[in-house]
Amino acid sequence: MHSKYKRLKQVLLHIIFWVAVLMFFTSIFDVDNAIDSNVFYFSLFLMPVTIATTYVSIYNLIPNYLITKRYFLFGLYSSYTLIISVFGICLSIFFALAFLSDFKFEKINTIGRSAVFIIACIYIVVLIVSAFKLSKLNLKQSKNNVELQSKILSTQLKLKEQELKYLKMQIHPHFLFNTLNTMYGSALKKSDDTPEMILKLSNLLDYLLYQVDKPIVSLEDEINHIEDYISLEKMRFNDTLNVSFSKHIQSKTIHIAPMLFIPFIENSFKHGTLKDGVLTINLSVEANSKTINFKISNSNHNEEKPNNGIGLQNIRKRLELLYPNRYTLDIDENNAMFTVHLKLNISPNPTND
Repeated sequence: MHSKYKRLKQVLLHIIFWVAVLMFFTSIFDVDNAIDSNVFYFSLFLMPVTIATTYVSIYNLIPNYLITKRYFLFGLYSSYTLIISVFGICLSIFFALAFLSDFKFEKINTIGRSAVFIIACIYIVVLIVSAFKLSKLNLKQSKNNVELQSKILSTQLKLKEQELKYLKMQIHPHFLFNTLNTMYGSALKKSDDTPEMILKLSNLLDYLLYQVDKPIVSLEDEINHIEDYISLEKMRFNDTLNVSFSKHIQSKTIHIAPMLFIPFIENSFKHGTLKDGVLTINLSVEANSKTINFKISNSNHNEEKPNNGIGLQNIRKRLELLYPNRYTLDIDENNAMFTVHLKLNISPNPTND
């Protein structure tokens, strides 16, 4: 129903336009003519060739050859159209005059306008309509290009979201595996700290279930999550762990992608080496409205390669997806310490969804 209405509307607009062209021809050819009131019928004879030439231009030459950049064929067929239409105009003029004189050729009147002027008037109409059609097609093509680009960007965004979800799925089992191992060790020892560890784990799971799927979380929530994790590790290591955690956060409105720092911290506990019976880990976070500086170091004997762990591989991919060209990641390893320094350039005043 909608398409029929649209088609009917288009037909009516065309009819109105060609009636207006007929009136235009009548008014133009009515000046200094010798055929008096018959100028309307004379103009009417010119309409078929005018309409045919216009429609050939806007429905064949322009969309099939000019828009598709087949310029040679466009020029060739335009030349054919010009020759045929000029011939048709001349025939229309001849038969119009013959009709108006009842085909008594000796009584054929002349018109005050030359054939060149008449042809020019017809082609003015053709050129105006063709220019309008060309503009309309260019506008449509530009709109299609914008829509196509939008679809491409949307597809790329969906692919990135899928990749991020995949990376998060890898992080979750790894993170939970380490945490449950800690609880398992505590349970074996029948430690009195086990209930508190369960509470900490509950907080961690709550964070994983309700926060990690968000695109961004507050830096304050992320730090609380880190502190819960460190608390669990302190219970596991007892007196063999020395952790320092310094925080300098200028605002509570700073946001960050969730679970961005945990893989580094996990690897420090997993791959760090006890020296003199103690694992030393130094952790610091400094943040303002523009940058976040995260730094962590752990005692090391250079016996393992923590930068090859699953967590660090994933974090590199996540950084490329979430902060392209907006981060620097420096990893330094020697016989004494293994150090990770991550600097993020964050957008000002982000909003949490």
